[in-house]
Amino acid sequence: MSSDTGLVVQDLSFSWGAGKLALDRCSLQVPAGELWMLLGANGSGKSTLLRLIAKLIPLQEGIIIAPQPVGFVFQNPDHQLVMPTAGADVAFGLVAENLTLAQTHTRVRSALDAVGLGGLERRPVYALSGGQKQRLAVAGMVARQCQVLLLDEPTALLDPESQTALLELVRQLVRQQGVAALWVTHRLGELEYCDGAVLLQGGKVAAQGDPEKLVGLLKV
Repeated sequence: MSSDTGLVVQDLSFSWGAGKLALDRCSLQVPAGELWMLLGANGSGKSTLLRLIAKLIPLQEGIIIAPQPVGFVFQNPDHQLVMPTAGADVAFGLVAENLTLAQTHTRVRSALDAVGLGGLERRPVYALSGGQKQRLAVAGMVARQCQVLLLDEPTALLDPESQTALLELVRQLVRQQGVAALWVTHRLGELEYCDGAVLLQGGKVAAQGDPEKLVGLLKV
């Protein structure tokens, strides 16, 4: 599944109009098989960057190299879980791939097993906990064999135990499947799980690289 290049962003700029610059010549790289954190204050451009990479908003200036498919996990899983049961929701994302029924079932079971939800194919989505819903959202990306995984504050609505479980799960999947993952966070404690980090300030990349060095900058 892996891509040698991972995710590459070069000189990315974006304006919401009327001269409101959201991103200003941002460049970063997330190698395949690594989990990077994206930090910055509210309004620094983090969500805009993720949405550009995911093609949820049109590119204006710059280059994005993102091996397909790209998966997006929202802060609130209820915004992306659309089917009544766990298995049906994972299968929904495979409709465009023209798989046989047997192939779809295999992909769904494998993806649910990978995120620790094996055997819950028929479980109603409403009956899942918040942590399980986020795992289900990730399962959808696993089933689609996403090469790039974008996560927009996926632990914001979770309790501490579920936060840790999701961090460990994503890190393990990234390692095993060679995915390039970019995770938006406001929690400095989450940086211990990543391979690198990027700090956005005012739409610009202020620093990137070693997570420990970025934590030092933020604590100054």
